[in-house]
Amino acid sequence: MNVKTRLVAVLAGLAAASVALTGCLFSFVPDQGTTRPAATTSASPDTDGVAAELMPFYGQKVDWKSCNGQFDCATITAPLNWDDPGAGSVDLAIIRHRATDGKALGSLLVNPGGPGASGLELVRDSLQFAVGSQLEKSYDVIGFDPRGVGESTAVKCYDAKQMDAFLFDIPAAARNTPAWRDEMMASYKKFADACQANSGGILPDVNTVFAARDMDLMRAVLGDKKLNYLGYSYGTFLGATYAKLYPQKVGRFVLDGAIDPSVSGLDVSVTQAIGFESALKAYMASCLASRGCPFAGSVADGMNDLGTMLAKVDRRPIANSDGRQLGADSLMTAIVAALYSQDSWPYLTQALAAVAKGDAGPAFQLADFYYNRVDGQYQDNSYEAFNAYNCMDYPDDATAAQKAAANLELKQKAPTIAPYWSVDLDSCDVWPVKATGVREQIHAPGAGPILVIGTTNDPATPYTWAQSLAKQLDSGILITRVGEGHTGFNKGNNCVDAAVNDYFVDGTVPDGDIRCTR
Repeated sequence: MNVKTRLVAVLAGLAAASVALTGCLFSFVPDQGTTRPAATTSASPDTDGVAAELMPFYGQKVDWKSCNGQFDCATITAPLNWDDPGAGSVDLAIIRHRATDGKALGSLLVNPGGPGASGLELVRDSLQFAVGSQLEKSYDVIGFDPRGVGESTAVKCYDAKQMDAFLFDIPAAARNTPAWRDEMMASYKKFADACQANSGGILPDVNTVFAARDMDLMRAVLGDKKLNYLGYSYGTFLGATYAKLYPQKVGRFVLDGAIDPSVSGLDVSVTQAIGFESALKAYMASCLASRGCPFAGSVADGMNDLGTMLAKVDRRPIANSDGRQLGADSLMTAIVAALYSQDSWPYLTQALAAVAKGDAGPAFQLADFYYNRVDGQYQDNSYEAFNAYNCMDYPDDATAAQKAAANLELKQKAPTIAPYWSVDLDSCDVWPVKATGVREQIHAPGAGPILVIGTTNDPATPYTWAQSLAKQLDSGILITRVGEGHTGFNKGNNCVDAAVNDYFVDGTVPDGDIRCTR
């Protein structure tokens, strides 16, 4: 698995998707809403201080249409290139669930992460999971698809058959040989060329800085003086970038499952691999204590045996009923998918037990869940958008010596994962547009209080990143959730939930950092 193959979790997929192993991977029921308040007219746009060339965008009215029973949907228009507003435009799809108590404190924008996850789908299909009942009552909850994503002007690369070949075909050459590297880079190049050919010229403008500026446009046309925001995973980077650009416009901000904006792509890859190794050890301890575990002995024994299993399918992939072959890369994807939540561990046990018996089906179900693939069709463009954002946000400036040191650290600290987590191959090396992102600390002087949530054994966004971001932000306050899994709010931890809800609803700011054990 390469850092640019999947950087952080697509939280929307965790909320909305299910995998039929012996039940559902996650049993989230789409929110059915409550009695809908009477229709309201759109608020007047906030155009104070807006430059003349941006007035056609900031001055637009939101034309809400009823959709999906309990929601309103609309499309707003943003500049394609914020540095050249006359160079064209993109459409941004948004959805609103009005405050159920009829007295909204304002709008609350929600981003599920990715990059590439659909905030529109998250709010539409899993509102309760996205924000919880207190925020549902108190805010007009706004889900949106960032530029390049979903129902907004979107990145397009492959059809389903091409995507299957790209993600699941087994390379002809042996792993880590020069021929294998050439084969992999040729595959990346073909994918990148397809994205360039099929995306209508938007790739240079799909980046986090422009997406953050889009959020300020949303704030303004929704009629809010300040932006209230709940961002998960990659959404924390998007939110921190907004705070950097518009510190005086920061309202009530919560960044959950934080990314450190100052770390390089290479550092992300290493830190995340170590995080997944740690989560895998925690899973293994649980597996060994449960019925049906295909491993035995100590945690070290189990990890060694899992490493042997991965190496075995790498040499001799297992045929699936649909013709796909389960090799080590797809099995690693399945493992990673299940490590995002402790609730998924039993399904990982089922998948690994099946692999031990030569059955690839359950592992492919987990991998399909990861890619939001259902019955051979991809339900969104999250993978394409993911690559588009990361290739623009993360400049590849690592030296050969740094990569060698990173590989050594991986072997030492993530020995089970390391053979399948390459830092030498980077799909962004052949991306058709040069990265414009800058990796640096974000301080956002002048911003209001920003709550940063980190989970101590979060595999996707390791806890150290939350600690770092909270320390960087001039107004950052760290909320620590002691536990497993990705992100911390609305996961059953009363301490975390109370701090977030009190902050959003009543404006109560914690006196200092909080550590939540339950």
